[in-house]
Amino acid sequence: MEGMTQPSSLPRSRRRFLAQWGRVAGSAAFMHAMPALRLQAAVPALKVHELRTISHEPEAYHGWPTLARSRGDDLLLAWSGGREQHVCPFGQVQFMRSSDGGETWCWPRVILDSGLDDRDAGILETPSGTLLATTFTSLAYQPILERARKEGRWDAARLQRWEAAHARLNAASQPSQLGQWILRSEDGGLNWSAKTPSVVNSPHGPIALADGRLLYAGKELWTGQRRVGVAFSEDDGRSWQWAAEIPAREGDDPAEYHELHAVEMPDRRVVVHIRNHNPSHAGETLQCESTDGGLSWTKPRSVGVWGLPSHLLRLADGRALMTYGHRRPPFGNQVRLSEDGRSWSAPMNLSTDGASGDLGYPSTAQLADGSLVSVWYERLANHPKAVLRQARWSLES
Repeated sequence: MEGMTQPSSLPRSRRRFLAQWGRVAGSAAFMHAMPALRLQAAVPALKVHELRTISHEPEAYHGWPTLARSRGDDLLLAWSGGREQHVCPFGQVQFMRSSDGGETWCWPRVILDSGLDDRDAGILETPSGTLLATTFTSLAYQPILERARKEGRWDAARLQRWEAAHARLNAASQPSQLGQWILRSEDGGLNWSAKTPSVVNSPHGPIALADGRLLYAGKELWTGQRRVGVAFSEDDGRSWQWAAEIPAREGDDPAEYHELHAVEMPDRRVVVHIRNHNPSHAGETLQCESTDGGLSWTKPRSVGVWGLPSHLLRLADGRALMTYGHRRPPFGNQVRLSEDGRSWSAPMNLSTDGASGDLGYPSTAQLADGSLVSVWYERLANHPKAVLRQARWSLES
């Protein structure tokens, strides 16, 4: 046939393969197995109903958001806002709410503006109705400021802004403000507590377990140990205690494990995903599990997913959903499904129109009607500052 490669023009090994395949495909056993093979090959699909920018302040850089749904069906969103760029001294923890499934969002509120850079923000409503917002503070902007002083390339106004932000705390007090923190609100976000230590940190914060405890899978950032593991709270997030370390794979440096998140499956197994920067499976998401409520953990293993960090959500039907950034072409965000929290489906593209790798950290909430909303940060091609983007979508299977 015209336009088709003739068998005689194919390499001998390829012709032999096709001949063998033809004999197998024509067999009765193969034809009998075809329905099962088709079933195994079926992959879930998604339909994006809306994709848009939801941030209200285009002059600011927005980073590392977390989305959650409240018991009252509001969507809660926290992120690092008020920023000039990816690393700077201006970061604040900001918060806003949607009461209509993400169709509209209120104006953001600043709930923490410390004297340092307040970064990645998580949000959770506990079983008692308390809101917990998580963050960590950083001095990573200091080398940038020092270089700007020496090189003299910045205009006077920009250098003055950075110097003024840096001077909010003196050099002696700055180290004491480094840490991983939690803020609490017992009135639905109207008032927020002072920040208190959370022992560990990860971008999307803790989860609530079925037994009433709060489990926070993360990393100790400023203690010198930089352990990776979990902390528990049994008093609604007021205090946190280190519980268990996650063991490293052979040959891995646990210091290269980052940005964990957890989900509890219907059988009470807790699954944790880890951003891996070790040479083996670099840039992939690793997974470990606990069958005793978080007291002990399996060694991390690769689940064959390139992309990070992962946000985990248990859907209403008991399946697990992972949402993660894909920071190589096509730049965007992907999702995968798991029936059992052990193996994961092929990737489904949530967005593929990213301009660069300066995007990601998507998190997802499921609405009462079963549809889904995801929010992430992204620097668009036509805009110099990263914005908050939102997808409203549904699973097709």
